[in-house]
Amino acid sequence: MPELPEVEVVRRGLVDHVVGRRIAAAAITGTRVARRHEAGPLDLAARLTDATVLSADRRGKYLWLVTQTPDDDPHALVVHLGMSGQLLVEAADAPREKHLHAAFDFDDDGPQLRFVDQRTFGGLALTELVPDRWPGSTHTHGVPVPVEHIGPDPLEPAYDQPAVVRALKRRHTAIKRALLDQGLVSGVGNIYADEALWRAQVNPLRETSALTKPALGRVLDHATEVMREALGQGGTSFDALYVNINGASGYFDRSLHAYGREGQPCDRCGTPIRREAFMNRSSHYCPRCQPRPRVRRAVTDLSRR
Repeated sequence: MPELPEVEVVRRGLVDHVVGRRIAAAAITGTRVARRHEAGPLDLAARLTDATVLSADRRGKYLWLVTQTPDDDPHALVVHLGMSGQLLVEAADAPREKHLHAAFDFDDDGPQLRFVDQRTFGGLALTELVPDRWPGSTHTHGVPVPVEHIGPDPLEPAYDQPAVVRALKRRHTAIKRALLDQGLVSGVGNIYADEALWRAQVNPLRETSALTKPALGRVLDHATEVMREALGQGGTSFDALYVNINGASGYFDRSLHAYGREGQPCDRCGTPIRREAFMNRSSHYCPRCQPRPRVRRAVTDLSRR
């Protein structure tokens, strides 16, 4: 699924091509794309018509457009990209994609905004905005209700790394599980967790409480570093499903050191990268550079944590 860099690439495209424009008409096809909007697709389309897009915001992997109609308060159009969702900016007369589920026309007669989703795991929903509870937040309109519980991500001013380190130190869980906990720090998914841990030379199963605070800080520093690098290369695209608003794929997959490299030599020591099951996902690591913890420190039965 798209992680922070991929979602941020899309957000920046929306800032350049959608923010400040007024929606003249919204066409939403089918009910599945609007299944998170309880009132259904017709209500969603009606409530977006005549709305101006005030901003394009993100926290972690969550993306939303702040919209406002002349007779209502600002609301958030939350965009769930899922596994294959795409936001594309295209000419209104461009051929319709096979899996096009929503199209937005603007009153300036400029290009459309389209939501395309091959697998329809993603979707759209209009929700209320609430004040952001995190100090230092730059979300001036607030955050959508579904995002209230999400912790700040490493690329936003509200991110407090020392506080995250202290929280990690108090926990007794695998470091990778902690990195994937979006309530603690958002935006880090499977790809970038593996890459950060490879760079920090920390095994995914190391228990957070067993790591020193400097070591935990290095893991978080590497997570921030690798996501910034991925952002600079348009994100990580393993297939044509992950694209920016112009339909272009990112190419950070060429720079990965651990994720997806099972059996290939470690770029640091030459040992073949190992892949193991982890939380219904996979972990990729170097068994020499990132040795497994001793049995007493290994978090092997995650269901008990």
